[in-house]
Amino acid sequence: MVLDNYLTEDFFDEMFNDGRLVRPHYKRVLDRMQSLDTEEYHRRQTAVDLSFMRSGVTFTVYNDNEGTERIFPFDLMPRVIPADEWAIVEKGLIQRITALNLFLHDLYHEQKILKDRIIPPHYINGAKHFRREFMGCNVAKDIYVHICGTDLIRGRDGGYLVLEDNLRCPSGASYMLENRTALKRAFPNLYQSANVHPVDDYPNQLRNVLQFVAPDNLGSDDGPNVVLLTPGVYNSAYFEHAFLARQMGIPIVEGRDLVVRDAKVYMRTTAGLMPVDVIYRRIDDDFLDPSVFRPDSLLGVPGLIHACRSGNVTLANAVGTGIADDKVIYYFVPKIIKYYLGEDPILPNVETYLASEPSDRAFILDNLAKLVVKSANEAGGYGMLMGPWASSEEIETFRKNIIADPRNFIAQPPISLSRHPTWCGEDFEGRHVDLRPYILYGDKISVTPGGLTRVALRKGSLVVNSSQGGGSKDTWVLRDNG
Repeated sequence: MVLDNYLTEDFFDEMFNDGRLVRPHYKRVLDRMQSLDTEEYHRRQTAVDLSFMRSGVTFTVYNDNEGTERIFPFDLMPRVIPADEWAIVEKGLIQRITALNLFLHDLYHEQKILKDRIIPPHYINGAKHFRREFMGCNVAKDIYVHICGTDLIRGRDGGYLVLEDNLRCPSGASYMLENRTALKRAFPNLYQSANVHPVDDYPNQLRNVLQFVAPDNLGSDDGPNVVLLTPGVYNSAYFEHAFLARQMGIPIVEGRDLVVRDAKVYMRTTAGLMPVDVIYRRIDDDFLDPSVFRPDSLLGVPGLIHACRSGNVTLANAVGTGIADDKVIYYFVPKIIKYYLGEDPILPNVETYLASEPSDRAFILDNLAKLVVKSANEAGGYGMLMGPWASSEEIETFRKNIIADPRNFIAQPPISLSRHPTWCGEDFEGRHVDLRPYILYGDKISVTPGGLTRVALRKGSLVVNSSQGGGSKDTWVLRDNG
């Protein structure tokens, strides 16, 4: 039977406790998996992989000689979260996005948090994603972050920690939805009996959020017109762009499909120009409008920012939200929560050192071989030094980079991410996981009960990103504690 040879080792294991006893909320899953032999489990996993291939559930890897288009790796063993655990996660995520949204509004208006010296102003002024062009610009309903994906991890004690916030163009929701479809197809009876919260209403909820934040002066009398703006078919997340647009029933457009006339945005159609009220943009700020940001951008729309500042179109997420997922600003989020809400964080940060602070920098430089060092504005696991596993050459390169540009680096102690049984071709082995829940902010804040569990498929690896060998699991949030 599967899992007979599984070893928990010296990590927090999601499925088994230290005594190798199954956690209560995993009992149904274990019983079902133990009813299969290795050959049958392998057959079901192969069927799902082929289904993903036929459906085009893929992502793009750049700079790879083996080709760019890859099937998104999916592991059939679900990650299960009981109701009481999820209640804490949900409450903590709502607290966090509420405070970050207040922070963004303040930052682009009165800047009280800077005047009160909660955050030294030079951290904002030196930030790559702080958009001075957006100062004083009001956004619909005062909501800046409409879609957020916050990455959570668990250390050796099993407590949840926030690893980072993704407030610009968070990706992965389409894989959350496809994973659920695949799991229900592979184990229909198990899913039905497990009393799991559904996730399939996410596209409807997202569409409702986008319609809610439409400008008051709509371009048509038939309700808000919403489009999804993509960089195009060669973008690494294009599958997701097309998937979500299709699920929401909205057009997917590229920059060349849009035009600005009299500070209003229109979509070119065969019947003429159609007004656009809300743009779910999957393009970074730099490329949105060549007349304001990068003049060489062929992806954006000239005049788009003027239309936005004029209140004629809503961008989701708002321009300038990237300042709040700068890894240096991450350090200050507990203070941001305290400042705006008067509360302590429900979900704590990972202990973090700022290379721009002299005492922290001295500590970092003395302990590079023991720390994880991250570039402030990189994503996807890039721009990162894993000190305990790095070569001496890599360490010395980072040492020089930190000394040359300390504002661009933070450091954290390595966290032994929790592990989960994962199919590795012949048997189950423990692989490190994180969790990206999706938070939507419209007329209310909602957290999709689940999210994307990402898996570091390489043995011993802590990097879960798909571009660097990671995969994913379906995430089950139970309606009870199992």
